[in-house]
Amino acid sequence: MSLLSAEGLVKDFGGLRAIDDLSVSVDEGELVGVMGPNGAGKSTFFNCVSGVIRPDEGTVALDGTDVTGDPPESLAHRGLVRTFQTTRELETMTVRDNVRLAAPDQPGERTLPALLRSGAMQDHEERVRERADSLIEAFELDHLADEYSSNLSGGQRKLLELARTLMLDPDVLMLDEPFAGVNPTLTREIADRIRDLNADGMTVVIIEHELETLTELVDRLVVLQQGRLLVEGDPEAVLSDERVIEAYLGGDAE
Repeated sequence: MSLLSAEGLVKDFGGLRAIDDLSVSVDEGELVGVMGPNGAGKSTFFNCVSGVIRPDEGTVALDGTDVTGDPPESLAHRGLVRTFQTTRELETMTVRDNVRLAAPDQPGERTLPALLRSGAMQDHEERVRERADSLIEAFELDHLADEYSSNLSGGQRKLLELARTLMLDPDVLMLDEPFAGVNPTLTREIADRIRDLNADGMTVVIIEHELETLTELVDRLVVLQQGRLLVEGDPEAVLSDERVIEAYLGGDAE
């Protein structure tokens, strides 16, 4: 049984069919890349799987459980978390506070525990602080921990978003263009972090237009075209497939 699967997904926006009977599955521990020309349906696929939008037809299953249409916060509790093309940090908060805020089930968010300041709540807050500081250090953002996130570069914001996401301790991490707008040095650093996460057992699915980095990083490529699965398989074989070359160079527009 696949850890994550989408079966027969269909999504229409008015008269436009963005996803058309799309089925994709991901096994536990895989590192999978999703690619395709503009308009192939990549982001719509991510949005349907991650609960941002509900598919018109088809099902999404996580670890054998039907989660079709479940909201993102519910899926996060089940272990599926995604990032977005545009980072969503809180710019008026520091890097440290951005990461801490992502921790789930914080008792201080509820009125009575916040007023009582119980020992259990303080212990939980200490664990959150330690976890956040550990992630900030792991992503080499510790020298920026007290900096407002609005002052970070694009690449540093991508690293911050990854650190925030990992506060949720996901089993499946879906990354939407993690290298977009990032300089080559930070691209390599982010790729190394993703590779390390996967080596530690995390299942990762990535949308990316930067094909050289993507194909060097992933175990398997899934190529979409006009909302359908075009081809999938080993990155080297996929990139030499005439259908993929035609899709990119022949230019099916999104």
